[in-house]
Amino acid sequence: MADLQLKGLGVALVTPFKTDKSVDYEALRNMVEYVVTGSADYIVVLGTTGETPTLFPEEKAQIRQTIIEVNAGRIPLVLGVGGNNTQAVVNELLNNDYSGFDAILSVVPYYNKPSQEGIYQHYKAIASASPLPVILYNVPGRTGVNMTASTTLSLARDCENIIGVKEASGNFAQIEEIIKNKPDRFEVISGDDSITYPLMTLGAVGVISVIGNAFPVQFGKMVRLCLEGKFQEALPIHWEFNELFNLLFVDGNPAGVKCTLNALGLIQNELRLPLVPTRMSTNEKIHKLLKSLYTPSPEELEKGMRKNLMTNPNSIKILPE
Repeated sequence: MADLQLKGLGVALVTPFKTDKSVDYEALRNMVEYVVTGSADYIVVLGTTGETPTLFPEEKAQIRQTIIEVNAGRIPLVLGVGGNNTQAVVNELLNNDYSGFDAILSVVPYYNKPSQEGIYQHYKAIASASPLPVILYNVPGRTGVNMTASTTLSLARDCENIIGVKEASGNFAQIEEIIKNKPDRFEVISGDDSITYPLMTLGAVGVISVIGNAFPVQFGKMVRLCLEGKFQEALPIHWEFNELFNLLFVDGNPAGVKCTLNALGLIQNELRLPLVPTRMSTNEKIHKLLKSLYTPSPEELEKGMRKNLMTNPNSIKILPE
């Protein structure tokens, strides 16, 4: 799909669970509809935020199919396909059906701590096997190894179907070097909500977002303003989200965003071990902050905050008319 454009707000979708820890497919359907109608530009399926390591194969298959059905081709879908066994990932790419998806997102091999040459050869093998365009995913805080700018740029130049990188290293010098020297067809995507704004001032084309699960309208507006070069208009939205950025990740991801989504009445606040919900102190801070972001009508106040976002997403203060 040479004309695939993955610019703007990509949402790294959560996997909702019921209180018995089974997948809540009804809530999943609602989440897909919520982010699609909230003007997300694409969805990332079965990524880190989706707690994919805790899902069974049959659950992954049903989650994929559910999201495809609800999305109904409205926005692109990106599927997480990665691992630290290169041949296993290659076999998965060669043998699975990827109908309904537009690209794959593949993380740097974790735990093994490969050399830069090992990372390069891993992705070269994936690019050769993949029936879809490939987005690299560099997140050294999780994988234990950083993919350098030199390796990223070599892959961008050498593999036609590697179309971008989700950069979550937090290393501005490294990311700036990639943006400066990349081929025109290759895009840099922020992997951290909190630094999306500054990275877009440098030339990143958007974000694969956690906070976008809860605020696709509002955070998406900031991203689109940045794409239009309206950085002064986007900056107040960035500042308004600043405290929430920190709260979402202080107890790990996706604990913070699941707490937020639960406060908004969208999902149960359930995770699968070894992940656990946020601490009570964090939960209270998130609820307090969310209340400060709302300007509900008297009628909405009677219904309670939990229904507010679903009935009137534009009531958030950070999205002025």
